[in-house]
Amino acid sequence: MTDTIPHTGPFDPPPGSRSGVNDLIEAHGYAGGGSTAEGHPVGGGVIKEGYDPRLTNEDLAPLRKQTWSSYNIFAFWMSDVHSVGGYVTAGSLFALGLASWQVLVCLLVGISIVYVFCNLVAKPSQVAGVPYPVICRSVFGVLGANVPAIIRGLIAVAWYGIQTFLASAALDIVLIKLFPALGPWADRDLHGFAGLSTLGWGSFMLLWVLQAAVFWRGMESIRKFIDFCGPAVYVVMFLLCGYLIHEAGWSAIDLNLGDVTYTGFAAVPVMLGAIALVVSYFSGPMLNFGDFSRYGKSYAAVKRGNFLGLPVNFLLFSILVVVTASLTVPVFGELITDPVTTVARIDSTFAIMLGALTFTIATIGINIVANFISPAFDFSNVSPQKISWRAGGMIAAVGSVLITPWNLYNNPDVIHYTLETLGAFIGPLFGILIADYYLIRKQKVIVDDLFTMDESGTYHYAKGYNPAALIATAVGAVFAMFPVLTGGTLTGMHTAAQYSWFIGCGIGFALYWVLATKTSLRVRNVPA
Repeated sequence: MTDTIPHTGPFDPPPGSRSGVNDLIEAHGYAGGGSTAEGHPVGGGVIKEGYDPRLTNEDLAPLRKQTWSSYNIFAFWMSDVHSVGGYVTAGSLFALGLASWQVLVCLLVGISIVYVFCNLVAKPSQVAGVPYPVICRSVFGVLGANVPAIIRGLIAVAWYGIQTFLASAALDIVLIKLFPALGPWADRDLHGFAGLSTLGWGSFMLLWVLQAAVFWRGMESIRKFIDFCGPAVYVVMFLLCGYLIHEAGWSAIDLNLGDVTYTGFAAVPVMLGAIALVVSYFSGPMLNFGDFSRYGKSYAAVKRGNFLGLPVNFLLFSILVVVTASLTVPVFGELITDPVTTVARIDSTFAIMLGALTFTIATIGINIVANFISPAFDFSNVSPQKISWRAGGMIAAVGSVLITPWNLYNNPDVIHYTLETLGAFIGPLFGILIADYYLIRKQKVIVDDLFTMDESGTYHYAKGYNPAALIATAVGAVFAMFPVLTGGTLTGMHTAAQYSWFIGCGIGFALYWVLATKTSLRVRNVPA
């Protein structure tokens, strides 16, 4: 059972505070924020009189209401899975040289691990009603929490740019298919700058603005948007699959997208690598899932949504992907693993527009979910009074353009190292959070102490920093990065690099537990 001490409701005053009309301070009067047309604050959090302004704004404070149902969580995962990246990732597993049943086992095991870990990381934020960087204060200290927040935020900025580029590239394909005269403007050598064609810039900035507009509307609008995105992709996927079956016949379906080259024990390393790939693909949103679980009306509702959105949804989507991809061979004469390219090959303007726009919208959905909301909270946590949730999101958006993500994506080696580096840094942060909350804190969070700079506060540690957590993060990341950096020179390191998330998570988890319980850095004031 999880306890939040002494926070038993959103309107309970902190111990020792006085009651009065100023117990709840709205964002426009406290943090310089604005209010909606209905008079409700944008972030929906409750700021108590005793909360320190250096740690508080209305976006970070405990929620006044938690209303998301199991379906909203389910839709969140559908938006996360149903994208061009999710399609290509699922299809790639069926081309590893494994039999289809082995791939399905890998998918089931990998997504089950993600499901369990998401439930673990969801609970502290759901019961406290605070986002990921705030719950990290209980582990890293009220100031030290900026370390995991910045790490996660910077990673999300890079992937926000890459996902926006992927969606814009899909839009380019459609525009050229519908308007062939635009073809020369898609050639960056003829018309382009900073590594991107003029048409590419136009598509990228259009989607950049659309994503920012959805984000600016707030979390409730985002919830409605992702509620639509996931089911919309399913409709188009089933229509696309039905069209290909009609063209090729049921007998053309083949769940093996490549020759089966691994059998017996030789298949085990490949299967383990596939499982690791599934976990790594979800490692980002898995770490900061608390940013969304905080909105869940109950922990049980969050778990139901996770079950529907992960094991059930991911397996169904993966099977649909491989059936669709396998049918492109008899219909188009080649294997196509990009859904937008598949749609573009259909001799129907309506089908092209419907399919491509749907996948583009879905990719916008995953981008907002996985790579926009996270840095919005993370950067706001660094300076709550100067950076609101919206300002944090716009910092991420601007940064995503400055890194010119198309140049990153055009270099396969950079993408390869980025994925493994992401796992190396995210793994320790995940392991440390789980070790602290479940093993050391015994699932107890003193919510009000997350927002105080008082030295007597439970999470003040040493001047606001928990040395044990910082050391465990650094050591875990170094060990996880070693195989990534030496994969091309030392035997076996290339294979080990695939497991960077697991290496970082395991070392961070174990080392933090030892430091926090057995050394002079041990955590004080823990529950008996």
